[in-house]
Amino acid sequence: MKINGNEIRPGNLIEHKGALWRAVKCQAVKPGKGGAFNQVELKDIRSGTKLNERFRASETVERVRLEQKEYTYLFADGDMITFMDSETFEQITVNADLVGEPAVYLQDNMVVTIESFEDEPLAVTLPEHVVFKIVEADAVVKGQTQSSSFKPAVLENGVRVMVPPHIESGTRIVVNTVEGTYLERAKD
Repeated sequence: MKINGNEIRPGNLIEHKGALWRAVKCQAVKPGKGGAFNQVELKDIRSGTKLNERFRASETVERVRLEQKEYTYLFADGDMITFMDSETFEQITVNADLVGEPAVYLQDNMVVTIESFEDEPLAVTLPEHVVFKIVEADAVVKGQTQSSSFKPAVLENGVRVMVPPHIESGTRIVVNTVEGTYLERAKD
């Protein structure tokens, strides 16, 4: 789908100079002399390199839509992660880099969204909230509950997270996979 250069917005995916780029930042510039343009910071979704480009309103670029499909997490083997298509039961193996840091929150049978372009997986998105059990939490120091201080705790997957003082070992909590932070006590 063709769009004008001044219509590019952050998050848009465009095809430019033979590669796929995600618009990170956009700024409309109207200089005192000459025509207005859109200053866009682009990031190559395959290599991660960045590029700053000026797009005039008269220029057109190809906006790309990624195919999104749900897959079920099966297992990880080294730096490769295997998922299964929930409908066709076909398996797909991707590099852990596509998942990024949230890979530590993958759980058996977790449903994730894989974005692909022309059958090439480009990104894996986990659910925003997951439930984990606390296996180790520091004891509450007397008077600590008066303040809003947090204490360190270890989840069942080995990840450390800061939790409120009233959370004890054995408690199930909801964790934000994007930020890796405690949200609330899980409702059982």
